[in-house]
Amino acid sequence: MLQRELPSEPFSLVAEEDSGDLRKESGQDTLKRITDLVNDTLVNEGSHNISALTTDDVLNAIDNGKSEGGSIGRHWVLDPIDGTKGFVRGDQYAIALALLDEGKVVLGVLACPNLPLGTIGPNQPHSSSNEVGCLFFAKVGNGTYMQALDGTTQTKVNVSTVDNPEEASFFESYEAAHSSHDLSSTIAVKLGVKAPPVRIDSQAKYGALSRGDGAIYLRFPNKGYREKIWDHAAGCIVVSGMVTAAMVPGGSRDNNGGCRVAEMVDVIGQ
Repeated sequence: MLQRELPSEPFSLVAEEDSGDLRKESGQDTLKRITDLVNDTLVNEGSHNISALTTDDVLNAIDNGKSEGGSIGRHWVLDPIDGTKGFVRGDQYAIALALLDEGKVVLGVLACPNLPLGTIGPNQPHSSSNEVGCLFFAKVGNGTYMQALDGTTQTKVNVSTVDNPEEASFFESYEAAHSSHDLSSTIAVKLGVKAPPVRIDSQAKYGALSRGDGAIYLRFPNKGYREKIWDHAAGCIVVSGMVTAAMVPGGSRDNNGGCRVAEMVDVIGQ
């Protein structure tokens, strides 16, 4: 749909997925189900008067995400299911879309279908709210807004104002394979943080951080792991301008390296 809405400019999409598995014989049933779901969604959404998509249309749309990105021009960055393990568990995941303009993230949208509208934190990682499904969106210079996925009134959000580490809470990856829990714990102790970590999957952490659910986000991937641009671009701008974020060593808030941000990047938000 982005490509249809932007016919006057070159369309570049950097995305995590490709259609390889769906093109196999074993993937045909799944491809048909996906195509049916896409068409049902287009009909129910109702704002686009287009003919039903074929399976080839769906395959080609997925493969549009093969751009290498870079520091020249405009590039959309997409992760259709960020936090795959969380998605499989029925826990937190996100649909993350960002726009890079000359290497800078200028626009970001995070859909978090399982994130409660109410606050989550160390003592209530899943919230007592029965309402779930949040949409966060941000544009350079305009701040960050949140609304329910049903489209109700948007609200401007703000990060935590806590400046005493003893009163702060921090987020980290749910999976220890994604980030060193031991290192995060050591840093938390040195800072004097008393609250236990809030561990959730995906860029939903960025959304929760942007509305003040926590004060710190620590991520320390294993040596040699290369962070992918689609895992952070949208979340980065959702908190950009409202928090201090650093990517060290070897990384940069600029995304000039195409799909991979850096060979070793630690992400710290405070």
